[in-house]
Amino acid sequence: MRAILEAAGKRVHVYTSPHLVRFHERIRLGAKGGGQLVGDELLFAALKECEKANQGQPITFFEVTTAAAFKLFSEHPADYVLLETGLGGRFDATNVIAKPAAVVITSISIDHPEFLGSTVDKIAHEKAGILKPGVPAIVSVQHHAAAGVLERQARRAGASLRIYPRDYYWHEEHGRFVFEDKRGLLDLPLPRLPGRHQQQNAATAIAALRTIEPGLSSASFEAGLARTEWPARLQNLTAGHVVALAPAAAEIWLDGGHNADAGRALAQAVAEFEEKTPRPLVVICGTLMTKDTVGFLEPFKGLAQEILAVPVSADQYAKPAADVAAAAHSAGFPAAICDSVKSALLFLAARDWQTSPRIVIAGSLYLAGEVLALNGTPPK
Repeated sequence: MRAILEAAGKRVHVYTSPHLVRFHERIRLGAKGGGQLVGDELLFAALKECEKANQGQPITFFEVTTAAAFKLFSEHPADYVLLETGLGGRFDATNVIAKPAAVVITSISIDHPEFLGSTVDKIAHEKAGILKPGVPAIVSVQHHAAAGVLERQARRAGASLRIYPRDYYWHEEHGRFVFEDKRGLLDLPLPRLPGRHQQQNAATAIAALRTIEPGLSSASFEAGLARTEWPARLQNLTAGHVVALAPAAAEIWLDGGHNADAGRALAQAVAEFEEKTPRPLVVICGTLMTKDTVGFLEPFKGLAQEILAVPVSADQYAKPAADVAAAAHSAGFPAAICDSVKSALLFLAARDWQTSPRIVIAGSLYLAGEVLALNGTPPK
């Protein structure tokens, strides 16, 4: 959505989480010609004002940073603000906007069950908390259980739903991305972000923007899809320290996916890579204690020849590498334990490869952040 709006000349503020390398990634201030991450001085001043206003009362990390983001957005003019909920939706700190232009609910799957519930329908109930009376809601492809909850909660809230595939649809045809809704067809280039799941995400973004900004030109959609960048979402690392550590001519993909549905989407994308250019596949994986590591890895059966288990050093809830390896064994993979991504890459580089490998580093956004920092290519 940001890339398309910026291609149309709009100024777009963005609030996302978590960050990968630097906290500043969470707050992007819109400007003509494209926004930029918040600078140190502005961020410090906003946080200081929020702490002063809070007067020492209990407040969470996410609440105070959300307040700081809102303060910064209010002080800098923009055409749009894109707010990503931090956790769930119903009780999320971002969910204080009474009348947003629209709300968007992407595909719901099992994640954060310790906070949101252990079933898709319970999680959908939390996500549905962002629905507002009279506000259009654009809904991506959903499990049947989630779709039923969202439709029921929309009726209660008085929100109008635009649901895939009932109200908008996409398909790939002759190497092009064809989007369709009640306003007609758009014949566009394939999204820059690889994977069919990113085509679904692109369709959801287009459906939302055609709902709230009907005057956007097809040229804006074309340029936006072609320019979109999103670090650690099937990001192809082609230069940097990580690349230098890996086997010569290795293909390296970095992804922050960490639950079973993310594993399926990632494996499907890698299978398409394999169909076009066969290479031996190795997955370097690190996850958190709260994640279903077996469920994440199982979709790689028949694709990955082995799993290299690593710790996620940046998070106190990291799963020990030995436990990740045990999960890989349970999923039916050969697995080895490495004490870091660096040592895993050196382990692979020491081998004699007849065909340079395809390496996927995945399992946690925190791990992805470590890799980008190691590589010397933090998000900008």
